[in-house]
Amino acid sequence: MIVSWNWLKQYVPLPMPVGELEERLMMSGLNHEGTEEVGGDLAIDLEVTSNRPDCLGHIGVAREVAVLWGSDLKLPAAEPPEGKTPVEELVKVRIDCPDLCYRYTARVIRGVKIGPSPKWMTRRLETLGIAAINNVVDISNYVLMECGQPLHTFDFGRLKGAEKRGLSPSVNGDCPLFSGKEIVVRRPEPGETIEAIDHHVYELAADMCMICDARDPVAIGGVMGGAQTEISEATTDVLIEAAEFDPVSIRNTARALNLHSDSSYRFERKVDPENIDWASRRCCELILEVAGGELAAGVVDAVGRPAPERKPIVLRFSQLKRVLGIDVPGERVREVLLALGLKEVPMASGRTGSSMGPRPVETEHVGPTVRAPASHGPGAHATSVAGRGAHAISVVAPSWRRDLAREIDLIEEVGRIHGYDKIPEDVGVPMVASARRREDRVQQRVREVLTACGFDEAMTISVVDEPMAAAFRPWTGSEPLRSLTPVLRGADRLRTTLVPSLLAARKTNEALSNPEIELFEIAKVYLPRRKKLPDEQYMLGVASGRDFAAVKGVAEAVVAALKPAARLTADEAELALLAPEASCRLALDGRTLGYVGTLTEEGLKQFGLRQPAAVAELRLEPLVEAATLVPRHEPQPPYPPVSRDLNLVVDESVRWSDVARTVEAQCGEFFEQLNYLDTYRDEDRLGADKKSLLLSIVLRSKEGTMTNQQADELRERIVAACREEHGAELR
Repeated sequence: MIVSWNWLKQYVPLPMPVGELEERLMMSGLNHEGTEEVGGDLAIDLEVTSNRPDCLGHIGVAREVAVLWGSDLKLPAAEPPEGKTPVEELVKVRIDCPDLCYRYTARVIRGVKIGPSPKWMTRRLETLGIAAINNVVDISNYVLMECGQPLHTFDFGRLKGAEKRGLSPSVNGDCPLFSGKEIVVRRPEPGETIEAIDHHVYELAADMCMICDARDPVAIGGVMGGAQTEISEATTDVLIEAAEFDPVSIRNTARALNLHSDSSYRFERKVDPENIDWASRRCCELILEVAGGELAAGVVDAVGRPAPERKPIVLRFSQLKRVLGIDVPGERVREVLLALGLKEVPMASGRTGSSMGPRPVETEHVGPTVRAPASHGPGAHATSVAGRGAHAISVVAPSWRRDLAREIDLIEEVGRIHGYDKIPEDVGVPMVASARRREDRVQQRVREVLTACGFDEAMTISVVDEPMAAAFRPWTGSEPLRSLTPVLRGADRLRTTLVPSLLAARKTNEALSNPEIELFEIAKVYLPRRKKLPDEQYMLGVASGRDFAAVKGVAEAVVAALKPAARLTADEAELALLAPEASCRLALDGRTLGYVGTLTEEGLKQFGLRQPAAVAELRLEPLVEAATLVPRHEPQPPYPPVSRDLNLVVDESVRWSDVARTVEAQCGEFFEQLNYLDTYRDEDRLGADKKSLLLSIVLRSKEGTMTNQQADELRERIVAACREEHGAELR
């Protein structure tokens, strides 16, 4: 938000040097980005956080200055003289999408003369970097930058009336004899387009809010007006729009159309619902002053959704000491809150709010001796001593401060206005030692294991294009969620797996001739759920140039580091991207943990890879639940181990994991380790569809030294069990 020094002085005295103003505003939450001299004025660039849309106008910044220095805030009265013709005879307004448009007001001025704006206005706009267009358009921009409420002005003569299509709906009901203009706030019809004032044609989506006349769209609600009804030199009658739109709808529309404006920026952050009428009157007041004309009497005010009730907030004075570490007197707390525009309400009733009056107060004092103004405006507030207490205060936030909803919000307000510099550096603030979440500790241990295995951590974006989204779907068969605005060209789908992103990163590294490309990533995937938010799950993804057995060993090492006693089971996995003979589904305690496999030739071609690659993807949730994060000591057995080698001939269809389970079960308490050594195939020596599995078993007894006879007996028992369960023969 760029603020003009000379403009700001219209609302609040500025006796201080500009440097002091910048420093105080920065310490109170409006960070100073820089100051530039523009044509004898100072353009002060302030960073306004998203929770403070009230400071996206000069009046909002002036209100902050008035509170910090205890000054009077002077506001324009906004009392334009009205003619005799009722505005209801000229225009009707209907809201067909109350979920997208909460309120829409319209006023009409006839007989204006379009021309250049006065110098004082153009100079102020130029200080903000806004080019002058004509007096009516400049006034709408001026009021926007004055109070933060976006406005739009239509060429009233170009709007079509309800009689053009035989309809005459209005806010007050149907009126068959009505011959004026009509404004309809609705969703677009299929295939409907609009030419905006930037003279680009935009295709409209079903969830956008359109401002239309009796026939066609004339503006993209809250974003930009249409070229058909823009103000020109031929304009004589003007309709002034002041409205409130759904912030999410405006944000989605601006992003989808890549059409961002000062208006959409403010609507996205919510506007003050009780400032809408003041902004409309202020705009009319300036148009009558600069461009002439006659204002129709009254206002057409259509309400799609009433403004939510503002609930009282109780601030206990004792909490200031607990949070800030210093005592702030109760009277000072009350003084700060009332100066900020909060209204004090009785503790007992607890449901009192300010009402919207017909016009704002001309002068509001926000210093130590706050007085109650007569009515509401963009800076007005009312006070009551009925809720005053010795230990707490009950207040209702003003309409322009929707960010004030909890006790801690009020504590922050008192702290920043009272002055953070008044809190000593050595103040004793009670602190509670923080601890990392279980999920974070598990992720850290996973990173340590993979780094030790020679992997580098990758960071990829959460959206992919359609081919990547369809290439690998191990976790869901549903179509991925789509974003309205692609992050990169074509990348508009929230990923359901990390594997394609890691393979794309591997391709990039291959193109750069990097010799070692061992990557892993810990990130979320987004699994669609019908009519619900997506199921967000943390995954561990791995992409490696090693073979299947090595990558499977890495997955086993991760599990062993988190739960040493865990035993993984491997089953068949039928995934399009992975080779059937070199892939498996891993399970931990009966729950699917993930998948490991080598890419097929087609898979390598699909991702443009020149070298063989293997991938793995594990769900972190089962690992978090099963992890043993507290180290435990286990005494080393004092007796030596005994090893035995086996060479078993089995059918080609027998899986190593099944043989491993049988071997471990037969060893029982003597089992310590099983090592896979090799697989040998020779049709002449072993027979067709046969293979030889070479394995080594490590045995150890905790009771004494195991004898060769005991080891041989276990070996024979293992061979017999493998013969019975898998048809194995000892070679």
